[in-house]
Amino acid sequence: MDGIDIANGVMGAVLGMVCAVLFQQPLQNLWYRVRKRSATVLRTMRRREESGPAWRTFSLGPLQTSALIVEGDGTSPVSVEAIDVQVLDEEVRLPEEMAGWRDEIAEESERLRAEGSVPLWNGPRYAVESFDISRTALDERSEIRLRLRPTDYYTFLAAQQLDRRLPDGATPRTRYLDPEDPLTAPAFLQCSFAVNVAVVTADDMLVVSRRSNRVRMAPGVWNSSVNEGLSRHIDSAGRNAPDLHAVARRGMREELALEPHEYSLDLLAFVLDTDRRHWSGHFYARLKDLSSTSLQARMSRGVADRWEHQTIDYVPFRPAAVVTYMLRADRVHRWAPLAPALLHLSLVHVYGRTFVERVESQILRRL
Repeated sequence: MDGIDIANGVMGAVLGMVCAVLFQQPLQNLWYRVRKRSATVLRTMRRREESGPAWRTFSLGPLQTSALIVEGDGTSPVSVEAIDVQVLDEEVRLPEEMAGWRDEIAEESERLRAEGSVPLWNGPRYAVESFDISRTALDERSEIRLRLRPTDYYTFLAAQQLDRRLPDGATPRTRYLDPEDPLTAPAFLQCSFAVNVAVVTADDMLVVSRRSNRVRMAPGVWNSSVNEGLSRHIDSAGRNAPDLHAVARRGMREELALEPHEYSLDLLAFVLDTDRRHWSGHFYARLKDLSSTSLQARMSRGVADRWEHQTIDYVPFRPAAVVTYMLRADRVHRWAPLAPALLHLSLVHVYGRTFVERVESQILRRL
């Protein structure tokens, strides 16, 4: 009898081991799938219908900006032939309730001149009347129509006072801008169109500039390699409309002492600062032969607009290095609004969206 009991015990142990091997792992997998499915169902049951704006400004974790990428994603450059720029004849006029603000700026400039200080230079510039996008019939490539009106720097400065009270207590922002439609605004509030260029040297170093404390708009913030506004006097030969690529090349020459044959140049996107109503063409430039050391040596021998920059950093142009730099504690809240979107688009242009977004996600998880 004892022998039979021992045999039964051994057989039971063997059968138990066999059952454990055959069924334990499948049962564990089934239990895991049931738990995961139940958790998903519970989360779904707690979710409610959501609605949000179709247009969202560029952000990267704690780095929040007012830059709205209107056209372009960095993957395919916008060709010169795809851009139609038209300059309308009638000059921008401020509403009567804001016209006095421009007079104040003119008076301030005269006071500075009388005191022997540097007056405000009232340079001729352009205001954006409209920006329209269409697609070609065959390959659905972008077609851009940009309509501009003549204006000047004093009008621009007056229109930048978007939160100043009007006589009835309203502000230009609340009266003339619709937060639900960021692309629509009167031309007198859009007296700025510039190009921003991200420059990468031949040895893969990204040029990042810090604006001088002597500039009137956004002093001391970190910005693109080159930032150049459209000028009616310089960029419109005769009655020709300005060429955005030519403006970018002018900025490269004036701010970094670079000539057109020394780099390639791609227009990546059109971007709008929805807070200040500044428009920008975002460009990527790659130097063919000049390294970061050679560029610094070149600039030491003279740059036309040296006074616009306070500091220039050189950052390895790799997704992890650039994103980490953008999110540094001493940088993350000190960017010009349009610059972070430009750096992101430039990375996408070179490394591809999937890889860049994967790196960004990894870095954000570590913060």
